[in-house]
Amino acid sequence: MTGTLKALTVPLGESRSPEGLSAFLVRDNMLSWNRRESGLVGFGELDRFTATGPDRFINAEQWWKHLVLDGDIRDEVNRPGTGAVAFGSFAFSKTSNHLSRLIVPELVVGLRDGAAWATLQTYKDAEITSADVLAALDGWLGVEPSAVGSTGSSAGSSAGVGSGLEGTLATGALSESEWTEAVRLGVQQIGTGRLEKLVLARDVVATIPDGVHAAAVLKELAQRYRDCWTYGVDGLVGSTPEMLIQVEGRTAQARVLAGTLDRRDAVAHDPNGDGLAYAERMLAGSAKQLHEHKIAIASLTTALEPFSEAMSAHTEPFILELPNVWHLASDVRAELADAEGHVPTSLALINALHPTAAVCGTPTAVAGELLRELEKMERGPYAGPVGWLDSAGNGEWGIALRGAVIESPTQVRLYAGCGIVAGSDPAAELAETWAKFRPMLEALGLRT
Repeated sequence: MTGTLKALTVPLGESRSPEGLSAFLVRDNMLSWNRRESGLVGFGELDRFTATGPDRFINAEQWWKHLVLDGDIRDEVNRPGTGAVAFGSFAFSKTSNHLSRLIVPELVVGLRDGAAWATLQTYKDAEITSADVLAALDGWLGVEPSAVGSTGSSAGSSAGVGSGLEGTLATGALSESEWTEAVRLGVQQIGTGRLEKLVLARDVVATIPDGVHAAAVLKELAQRYRDCWTYGVDGLVGSTPEMLIQVEGRTAQARVLAGTLDRRDAVAHDPNGDGLAYAERMLAGSAKQLHEHKIAIASLTTALEPFSEAMSAHTEPFILELPNVWHLASDVRAELADAEGHVPTSLALINALHPTAAVCGTPTAVAGELLRELEKMERGPYAGPVGWLDSAGNGEWGIALRGAVIESPTQVRLYAGCGIVAGSDPAAELAETWAKFRPMLEALGLRT
């Protein structure tokens, strides 16, 4: 596209969002990011930027800065997620051929702390009015979606899967026995002292004969996993419990996870309780789990420290309770340092932080090389940053976990990974991947 970006954000009355953000999850080719009652939904595509390689974050940042600095952006709401907004998804690896992307939607709807708004974005010369924004909103909500979305997924949104033929699962790059052998080899390499931790992932392929409906999948995930960040960007869908970086003004926050326990395991060990005591004993009381968590925290705080004036983190991890698993979790907060009148953008921070030990391993270079050798697959956007940024410099970027890529109208590729350290048991790690597949399997209507 050419021309000057124009954007206008206007408040919406309660009558236009009576059901919260879920009322706007109506199209399979929309963009979305939400947690609890807050989030953003994007409709249409005004522009996009794509890149590969080690400079993909910096190149995307430069493109976005140029777009908004030259833009005519009016904002009557002035909250994070207002003004000009782009959604993004980035490849996990700097060696990947998968295109990292920023997408500028034509219309964005936002909801936060009870306030709702809409932003219209265009390259047209005419000035945008409030009436234009509201007319665009009515148009996107009232018009039937196109037959095929940008990802190739079918457009209906009545169900995550159809009610006819049952879906099936097939092996991805590695069979279960091949993957457990990869875990064994990873533990062997850790034993040599080459590395402390390795995060190994695997994939499975779901075939849904009646068709995959992204809007319904996102609604299901958002409803069941309210403490996670549910995302949908260009066929990448999921609900991540891990925030890589959130930037609001000069404050940056992150949520780090490492250490996992399947909640189904608690039934036999704590049949009359809620399982929390069992989770605390098995996670917070485990030297292995605490060691894995310590590595993940150190990875993030070490990379974030040069950009910060002050930083704080939990002295001890807490137990994060999700419908499928418990995690050891820690929240990190940093006040960003001012350099020549500017604080670092979220994309600049991602460039420094990604990949963390939570999704790659330690040391990063050794772990990255070894996981490519052992996994035998292209991660694509799995475990890469996914989220949004606005023209004021705010942004939220999660790690694309507990998710999948919609590859065709009937096929979805699911990913899950585990942190491998000294003493990891291959069979237990395989079982953990199935616990992590569960959110997407359930959202697709597949038996778990």
